[in-house]
Amino acid sequence: MFDSIIKGFINAFKIPELRGKILFTLAMLAVVRIGHWVPLPGISYQVIIDAFKKSETGSEGAFDRVAATINIFSGGAFSHSTIFGLGVLPYISASIIFQLLGTVLPALKKMQEEGPTGRQKLAEWTRYATIGLCIVQGYGFMAYLGSQNMIQAQWAGNPFFWVMGIAALTAGTMFMMWIGEQIDKYGIGNGVSMIIMAGILSAMPQAVIWIYQNFDPADPSKVGYPGLLALISFFVMIVGASVLMTVAQRRIPVQQAKHTRGRMVVGGQKTYLPLRLNHSGVMPVVFASSLMIFPSLVLGGLRSYFAGIGADGATSFVGWLSDQLAPGAYVYIMLEVLLIYFFSYFWITVQFNPQDIAKQLREHGSFIPGLRPGPRTAEYLEAVMERITFVGAAFLSIIAVLPNVISTGLKVDPTVTQFLGGIGLLIVVSVVLDFIQRVEANLLMRNYAGFLTGDNGRGPKISSARMAY
Repeated sequence: MFDSIIKGFINAFKIPELRGKILFTLAMLAVVRIGHWVPLPGISYQVIIDAFKKSETGSEGAFDRVAATINIFSGGAFSHSTIFGLGVLPYISASIIFQLLGTVLPALKKMQEEGPTGRQKLAEWTRYATIGLCIVQGYGFMAYLGSQNMIQAQWAGNPFFWVMGIAALTAGTMFMMWIGEQIDKYGIGNGVSMIIMAGILSAMPQAVIWIYQNFDPADPSKVGYPGLLALISFFVMIVGASVLMTVAQRRIPVQQAKHTRGRMVVGGQKTYLPLRLNHSGVMPVVFASSLMIFPSLVLGGLRSYFAGIGADGATSFVGWLSDQLAPGAYVYIMLEVLLIYFFSYFWITVQFNPQDIAKQLREHGSFIPGLRPGPRTAEYLEAVMERITFVGAAFLSIIAVLPNVISTGLKVDPTVTQFLGGIGLLIVVSVVLDFIQRVEANLLMRNYAGFLTGDNGRGPKISSARMAY
């Protein structure tokens, strides 16, 4: 297996065009990582370092948990308060907004169906919306720094400093968005996803250093041989399960109708319709994690209010409820799981349209054996999708809960457990699989052995089931 992977990388660099795409992608990612260390002026960096060390110990408040979530999508730039502090999160938010609006606004839906011209217009609108979101989120970013006393005193009340900070954050996000588009055009892989993955993987050396520094078999309070073995085993099993669930699909058999053209009979081929088990990807976990932040914010404000007016009973009750809704608590986990299930079904309702699929099958002269084309086919596809979404949501729930459980049970730093589950792991697995698939397709077109093929380009090829993904 490892020989096949090594040969696949060697073959990838034998093709000049593919080699140029890979090197261009790596160069653009290097530019992004350099930009993650260009600081915003007027920021007290020692205060920022101390604040994020506090958040890593699990003693953070609601605002710190918001910062930790944003820090994942900014690749660590948020914790450094650099010009790339917002990351590509505003662009992702704008894209999701237009995707959701496209399902409820006929004009946008029609524009999506117009082909390249309509998609180009939507992309332009998405960029404009990204600028607006950057201004709003940039103001929130600066307000967060001000509330945590991270802005130097001589600049805290200067309006020109705030304008400069918001403009720098907006320019940084737009530059990252432009780099992502260049990767899409001249590189290989999805540009925005590659940028997010690079930021997540940049924390891996820090996780390895933490394990090395805290490994001491003689000290029960630190990681010993059983804990180290458990971490390695968890990592291998969870990554393997994530890969399996990401590429898993329910294959619906499809039969093409036979047509007689003169003396020839054409058609009649058998194929299948692949339905992904985890159709919604990482979005339910993102939405659920974002919504679970608000109860902590509201309860934190109520707790401060009741304490200020001397209502001890109300303060105690709100404090108990706030503890139950803290990350890792039983009530918090149950609510997060329910939200993941809700958003999983909501996402397929928005993105998956069985009526359109049934219509396309009928227009192309195809049908599912045993089912009449049209409404009966649509009902069957909807029923199958609902069943497999239940399994996919269960997998997402386990992945979302695992970091808190492992961190609490093994007393491991959150920078380590983020590679054992959560949003970061799902993003990395999805992006790596997409990258390997694109490189594999380029190699197979030129009769080169890929990562999943035999010793030569004419050897055993990747199966149709894998290529369908």
